[in-house]
Amino acid sequence: MSTFERYLTLWVALCIVVGIGLGHVMPGVFHAIGAAEIAKVNLPVAALIWLMIIPMLVKIDFAALTRVREHWRGIGVTLFINWAVKPFSMAALAWLFVGWLFRSYLPADQINSYIAGLIILAAAPCTAMVFVWSNLTKGEPHFTLSQVALNDTIMVFAFAPIVGLLLGLSAITVPWDTLVLSVVLYIVVPVLIAQLLRRQVLASGGDAGLQRLLGVFQPLSLAALLATLVLLFGFQGEQIIRQPLVIALLAVPILIQVYFNAGLAYLLNRFAGEQHCVAGPSALIAASNFFELAVAAAISLFGFESGAALATVVGVLIEVPVMLTVVWIVNRSRGWYDAPTAAAHRATEPAPRSGMPGA
Repeated sequence: MSTFERYLTLWVALCIVVGIGLGHVMPGVFHAIGAAEIAKVNLPVAALIWLMIIPMLVKIDFAALTRVREHWRGIGVTLFINWAVKPFSMAALAWLFVGWLFRSYLPADQINSYIAGLIILAAAPCTAMVFVWSNLTKGEPHFTLSQVALNDTIMVFAFAPIVGLLLGLSAITVPWDTLVLSVVLYIVVPVLIAQLLRRQVLASGGDAGLQRLLGVFQPLSLAALLATLVLLFGFQGEQIIRQPLVIALLAVPILIQVYFNAGLAYLLNRFAGEQHCVAGPSALIAASNFFELAVAAAISLFGFESGAALATVVGVLIEVPVMLTVVWIVNRSRGWYDAPTAAAHRATEPAPRSGMPGA
């Protein structure tokens, strides 16, 4: 994990300050950027989102889908958490905390928008950062790669229906044309471009060429993310100054769902008999979110100044420190996780022979 990535939370915090400051000093510039739209797609943001997402998708080898059967129990657990638990648990937590417990502390006109942003955040499983988390837990690399490739494939088809279903249950009007357009723009097209680029680089320069390209892309991707956040907070600054507690309150359901989903995936893998090197990355994939896609979708659906966009950015703000705590828990609990296997191994060992003659 690079130094820049390790301190992502600090850079996001600085972007909040810079964005709010610039929004007050140059409001005209930000409104001009916000008005640069075609079919509800903001062109400057679309360009930044592509710079964020495409480098991450270049890392994914969809040929790894052929190895899914090697770790079918871990794959099954992670898919269950990512698609059958996490979006729905986040929706429940959003309704509980934002829609009820914290309602009186939040702007009344943004309640539904905050809930929508949290749902969008949970509906997209993490892609690129998972490789970092998996490496920190000594995870099985083939499992991680095949799981991410499978999740990205499912995301093409499942993201829009799940978001639409949960927004509908929240009584939030679903702009289906914009939602489908977001899936095409921020999932389908980037996947195609990334895979064509990956294939071309591998054909001409091999794996060394791919690593060189990723070395160039990685800082570009993070820079695009931070630039997007400056724009977001340039629009959100006035609201945040009025309601500084908003970010802390939105972080509560995100934190709960991270630890809940990570713990559930970790325990289910243990019950299923998976090895720790699979359970670790499974828990981390289950807990983390593809926040780049979430930010893009929230902006497309609800706009720069929406509570939905702000809610997804809170996910970016707490991603690194929270996931590092999950990595710490997974690593520190390895002995506990492996205890049943060690006990079973001892039980099957033959009893030691007595040293008595004739025994």
